Amino acid sequence: MDEMEEELKCPVCGSFYREPIILPCSHNICLACARNILVQTPDAESPQSSRASGSGVSDYDYLDLDKMSLYSEADSGYGSYGGFVSAPTTPCQKSPNGVRVFPPTVPQPPPQQHLLPQPGSLPPIPRNSCITCPQCHRSLILDDRGLRGFPKNRVLEGVVDRYQQSKAAALKCQLCEKSPKEATVMCEQCDVFYCDPCRLRCHPPRGPLAKHRLVPPAQGRISRRTSPRKISTCTEHELENLSMYCVQCKMPVCYQCLEEGKHGTHEVKALGAMWKLHKGQLSQALNGLSDRATEAKEFLVQLRNTVQHIQENGVEFEACLVAQCDALIDALNRRKAQLLSRVNKEHEHKLKVVRDQISHCTVKLRQTTGLMEYCLEVIKENDPSGFLQISDALIRRVHMTESQWGKGTLTPRMTSDFDLTLDSGPLLQTIHQLDFVQMKVPAAPMLQLEECCTQNNSATLSWKQPPLSTITVEGYILELDDGNGGPFREVYVGIETICTVDGLHFNSTYKSRVKAFNASGVGQYSKTLIMQTSEIAWFTFDTASAHPDIIFSNDNLTVTCNSYDDRVVMGNSAFSRGVHYWEMTVDRYDNHPDPAFGVARGDVLKDVMLGKDDKAWAMYVDNNRSWFMHNNSHTNRTDGGIGKGATIGVLLDFTRRIIIFLINDEQQGPVAFEGLEGVYYPAISLNRNVQVTLHTGLPIPDFYTPGEADPTGSVC
Repeated sequence: MDEMEEELKCPVCGSFYREPIILPCSHNICLACARNILVQTPDAESPQSSRASGSGVSDYDYLDLDKMSLYSEADSGYGSYGGFVSAPTTPCQKSPNGVRVFPPTVPQPPPQQHLLPQPGSLPPIPRNSCITCPQCHRSLILDDRGLRGFPKNRVLEGVVDRYQQSKAAALKCQLCEKSPKEATVMCEQCDVFYCDPCRLRCHPPRGPLAKHRLVPPAQGRISRRTSPRKISTCTEHELENLSMYCVQCKMPVCYQCLEEGKHGTHEVKALGAMWKLHKGQLSQALNGLSDRATEAKEFLVQLRNTVQHIQENGVEFEACLVAQCDALIDALNRRKAQLLSRVNKEHEHKLKVVRDQISHCTVKLRQTTGLMEYCLEVIKENDPSGFLQISDALIRRVHMTESQWGKGTLTPRMTSDFDLTLDSGPLLQTIHQLDFVQMKVPAAPMLQLEECCTQNNSATLSWKQPPLSTITVEGYILELDDGNGGPFREVYVGIETICTVDGLHFNSTYKSRVKAFNASGVGQYSKTLIMQTSEIAWFTFDTASAHPDIIFSNDNLTVTCNSYDDRVVMGNSAFSRGVHYWEMTVDRYDNHPDPAFGVARGDVLKDVMLGKDDKAWAMYVDNNRSWFMHNNSHTNRTDGGIGKGATIGVLLDFTRRIIIFLINDEQQGPVAFEGLEGVYYPAISLNRNVQVTLHTGLPIPDFYTPGEADPTGSVC
């Protein structure tokens, strides 16, 4: 609550607001202070000025607020009421807050009059009067209504009243003439606090007073706060309640204003609905500002810890430097003083930068916290029209304050490390060249999580050095595990700060980390990043490894051949773990060729049918039957061939180390091959009479459930 106190004080008098009014710029000022800073202008139609009823200001017609009660100098910081003077001839004074004001000139009463005017008899404000906001310095000329043209901020007045009540140490009796005693009861009907003697004297428990209800003072304070809010009435039509809200003018209005006034053609909404809407908007804005305030508090703790670390590191560094210099001969003493001076300057510079940042952040956080508490108190108000008069300005202030905590505000401007080390190895004749050299290993790199990603079976990692690190880096070492919880291994060494690792296992979880090195050694590892490769394989035919006679189309998903001899083409992804399934459809099938489908090693022969050597495991098929072939060995002849539009499926299961072939969604023969281990590429062989299209990223067929094979070789 203490931080909010600045929000509740007038910028002119420096005291708590008394009868605050809202200026067109959304700032507040005491009514008495507003009268005191008025000046008279020579020309009411000056183009540089704006009227209170001009653009952006609602045409209020409030009660005669100019006829106000007099305040003493102790109340407002100013003298009594008075007339008006122009700015060029009036000496400038300053309020307790340092705001420049022009004090009013008190009119001289006739000699026979020695009494101050009574409230309500104050002279009207002269025409062409001008008021300048003490906060944003925006000036405007008042119209004929004078200060009545500005709405009274009832919400702020209520917050100030609650705040002052919460600060009161004890409730005092309201009837004690001298030295009021502490109140012991409050009468709910009389709304008066009594001490025991005054209660017995002024409120005896007999007659009509016997029916009054007396409650403890604390309970009476609460009942005052929770009393029903006064229903606001229209200032132009005093008998009408404010029940609607003009969206264009941003002000509460009554039904008569809509029928007779200038708001008839404007968009209007229900007052209660807009009240709830603006409260919600302010609450939502406060959530973001609250997060910023929490970050600022944590940041201040970090900065204070940085000060302590700088102190500790500075003392340690000085001690090391002195020990080294004392070990040298007398010729080093002159140089030692210079080096100590540099260390002290660096030390003081770091402390100054951090302390300045702490001071700046503390002030901003105090202002932010004060605004938050003030807004929360405003939200508690039950006066819709009063709330809506200030809600837009508060929402703008909250958003503007939140934006001031933008990127970079909560970033330390200085590191606590002293990146200097004394090298005591030079010869005596080079002592005069003695200077600090860098002898520290690099700090741990920071992984750029927003740039790290996986695609298919590839992983891309990006990193950078800490922003405040000044240590030279000669290169980086990137390490990954085997995707199965095994040991880390180096996959990249170089100066680049981004690397893509291909050929990883599908459906595997990899751990990665990186460290930097220079001539002084290898630094610490970064935090470990866990990355998941794709569960299902997506791949195309590989143009780089295919036989030159292969013809590609359809983004390398469709292939044929310009030779009558069989030619081999492989996929661009390899498998060594998991269960994978892909299909190929026959787009063209002429003269009964026998294409082969299967898997192969990377060094398979490309100019013979797939399966002719020991690097491939395949099924070749014609229009009537199929065979399995490996190392030119033909097995398991099975009836059923292919034609145009046929679909051939390949299911590779490394959990059981088998491969199964399908034609038109039906298993073709038994399990084709068993005992598969290592790395395999999808592959086919075909000639010019065949054209096929590859389909990947497919789910495992429904009929297949991973498990053990039965003795007959069929899948169970």
